[in-house]
Amino acid sequence: MSTGTTTGGSSGAAATGTSTQGVQRGIVKQVISGDTVIVRGPPKGGPPPERTIGLSSVTAPRLARRPIVGNESIDSKDEPFAWESREFLRKKLVGREICFTIEYKGPSKEYGFIYIGKDTTAESVTESLVSEGLVDVRKTPIKPNDETQQKLIQLEDIAKSAGKGKWGNSEEVAKHVRDIKWSIDNPRQFVEANKNKEIDAVIEHIRDGCTLRAFLLPSFQYVTVMLSGIKSPMFKISEDNSTVAEPFADEAKYFTEVRLLQRDVKILLEGTSNQNLLGTVIHPNGNISELLLQEGFARCADWSMKNVSNGADKLRAAEKSAKDKKLRLWKDFQSSTQLLDVKEKNFQAKVTEIVNGDCLVVKMPDGSTNKIFLASIRSPRALENSDPDGTKKKDLRSRPRPLYDIPYMFEAREFLRKKLIGKKVIVQVDYIQPKSPEFPEKMCCTVTFNQINVAEALVSKGLATVIRYKQGDDQRSSCYDDLLKAEDRAEKKGVGLHSKKDVPIMRVSDLSGDVQKSKQFLPFLTRAGKTEALVEFVASGSRMRLYIPKETCLVTVLLSGIECPRGSRPAPNANQTIPADQYGDEALHFTKELVLQREVEVEVESMDKGGNFIGWVFADGLNLSVALVEEGLAKVHFTAERSSYYKTLLQAETKAKEKRRNLWALYEEPKEEEIKESNEIERKINYKTVVITEITKELHFFAQNVETGPHLEKLMEQLRAEFAQNPPLSGAYSPKKDDLCAAKFSDEEWYRARIDKVNGGAIAVTYVDYGNKEITDVTRLASLPSVYQSLPFQANEYAFACIIPPGDEEDVQNAIDFLYSEVLNKQYLLNMEFKTSGIEYVTLVSSKDDSKDDVAKLLITNGLVQAEGRREKHLAKLVAEYKSAEEAAKDGRRNIWRYGDFTEDDVKEFGYQP
Repeated sequence: MSTGTTTGGSSGAAATGTSTQGVQRGIVKQVISGDTVIVRGPPKGGPPPERTIGLSSVTAPRLARRPIVGNESIDSKDEPFAWESREFLRKKLVGREICFTIEYKGPSKEYGFIYIGKDTTAESVTESLVSEGLVDVRKTPIKPNDETQQKLIQLEDIAKSAGKGKWGNSEEVAKHVRDIKWSIDNPRQFVEANKNKEIDAVIEHIRDGCTLRAFLLPSFQYVTVMLSGIKSPMFKISEDNSTVAEPFADEAKYFTEVRLLQRDVKILLEGTSNQNLLGTVIHPNGNISELLLQEGFARCADWSMKNVSNGADKLRAAEKSAKDKKLRLWKDFQSSTQLLDVKEKNFQAKVTEIVNGDCLVVKMPDGSTNKIFLASIRSPRALENSDPDGTKKKDLRSRPRPLYDIPYMFEAREFLRKKLIGKKVIVQVDYIQPKSPEFPEKMCCTVTFNQINVAEALVSKGLATVIRYKQGDDQRSSCYDDLLKAEDRAEKKGVGLHSKKDVPIMRVSDLSGDVQKSKQFLPFLTRAGKTEALVEFVASGSRMRLYIPKETCLVTVLLSGIECPRGSRPAPNANQTIPADQYGDEALHFTKELVLQREVEVEVESMDKGGNFIGWVFADGLNLSVALVEEGLAKVHFTAERSSYYKTLLQAETKAKEKRRNLWALYEEPKEEEIKESNEIERKINYKTVVITEITKELHFFAQNVETGPHLEKLMEQLRAEFAQNPPLSGAYSPKKDDLCAAKFSDEEWYRARIDKVNGGAIAVTYVDYGNKEITDVTRLASLPSVYQSLPFQANEYAFACIIPPGDEEDVQNAIDFLYSEVLNKQYLLNMEFKTSGIEYVTLVSSKDDSKDDVAKLLITNGLVQAEGRREKHLAKLVAEYKSAEEAAKDGRRNIWRYGDFTEDDVKEFGYQP
């Protein structure tokens, strides 16, 4: 094997043994020790041949050898100045072109002289070493005419006399022995201690294109470093223990050797892989990792790319360049990325919905909506619950609720919702994931908000994981390396999905459609007033699903006070859709835009028979019912009359009518009709102000005269003060029917009462000043002093004029509930219309000038009672109004009329309408 070139002429030294005449040239690849180097020739179609050259006539101090695995206790040491002699040659020769002559050949290497230049007149390396006192000159055999040998001896004597190098005093010489640390006890701790520090180093060995060994200076720590972020072809051991090189492994190794072997570099430690370190080698001429990728000698390694401190984008760009040119490893490369069939790869859009932890719905500038997915991340997944045979278990008792049942899914959704809902974001389409049997086609994107990568923020919180790809798969996020680093940080912090703590469980009660549960929750919600909630789903313009954090429950809420068209919806039969009412879809989109996945306040009023709550929803102080009416997407419903928002709704509806919005596009103002004078006998109106104190099961009510109220309060205060000073003896009173006594109510205060019935220890009483009844015992009764018996009963019983109570108990209860919510403990104006069987039949209104506040008329309008067709002339106008209200209730199928007009004959009494 020949290395370099040979020129004619004498070497200047006599040959001994097998002598090779002539001067040869080569490039020094490596310095083994102070007297041995490896020389290579120029590359020709691959790595060039190499020759090991030993310096004739001298012997350098021996370097320490790395301990053999399994015999680490046997640790060799440097001879004094062994490292200095090796370094002297390394700094002079590595990478330089030299000329050399061969004196003779040994079994493993050749021996001769090396000159730093083009011929033998240049500097002799051997002479330089001897002059510095870094080698020993061999004295035997001494040739009589060997001038070179004589000169070396003379130079050595001069070095000795000067005390140079190894010829100094023994104490100084002993200091020139390295303290080598061949292994690291805790690599992770070592990296953490030296992270982001540029450490001086000398590369000692290249194992393959991306793995090297080095001495860190000045500590002489021996380390194996794998280049972060890349992987080059390797050398593998076959079954017969022979080394098999992967394609381009030799070329990649040579590429790295030429540039790094025995060069002074800086190493930036970035991580660990088993006992090996991960890092970046910094060389003045460039980043070797980037060069390997650019030339197609390596691939990007996702598993270690997260450790790259900086420049990961440059590594990806270098790999892409090699792929595009189809260099070496990529000679057969075919891109898996689809050509994006989208109008714009980058666009701005408004986030309208967060579907789950990795999917958003955005509104495009043209008003259309797109569903996009965050590229290269995976939202939290359900924990598999399997049988021993591997079959997945299904919980048939409850419907699936992934948002609440899957750990961290709700937290991921909430993180995105709070950050993005209603905000404009920048979207970059990275790739289109093709349609599969399980999933539709997906547009995968990188979404940024305020220059923050949303997916990266999500991963760093431990609320999503990064998808791992097959080698060569280009369908990934444009910020994939940032995602890997974010996941690594989350793993180290142990947050979210990476936490070692117990998985958090959300216990949410779903009240939708559950009448019993809804009835239990209704009192809490009505008493709470305005309650904070989150709109999870919008079914139509006036129907939505809310999550109430305070009660940890899901409820369906119908907007109160309005009548809103419904949007298109799935039919009970599969693959069919019920078409939308006119402006139904517009109402649905309006409500979605305003409240979907936004925090709102809900004020629950009541509940329907399906377990759905009826109430008012406020978004940022805006009443959603009013907003829909003002937009012309809903009409005011008669039930709004008893609400405090009724006037506001009417004003909104008037505005919509004036502007001809949506439902009112064809609206025409009604023409005024002449009001004919009535010849009917007028009713006698003599109002007195009363407070309603009790409602009976016959739909009668008790009321107090407001004028006598202060006198009653004063009397009761005196009674309580007297009983406080002289408490009655418990059980001393003997109750008798129709007796007037004092009774302690459940509020622990004394009131006047009448004994209605005595049944053993249970005594039925009526509180004569309020009309309410109670079952009590003798210990809560006392004799009433006579001074308190003279005042007439303050609660009088009345009945509503011109109405017929329903015959069904449930319907009666509905009417009673209505009166409890609307009139109890409120002031009204009472007018007696007629008297029958000692009961005064009256009308109740809240004001003299507004007949719409007639309580009986409200009962009829809501379909809770019937209008009575009385024939008295003075009641004719009142009866006509009541009958008109009754017809409207029939047409609306309200309450008792829900099955049609049961007062008619034939089939109509069963609710049938042809």
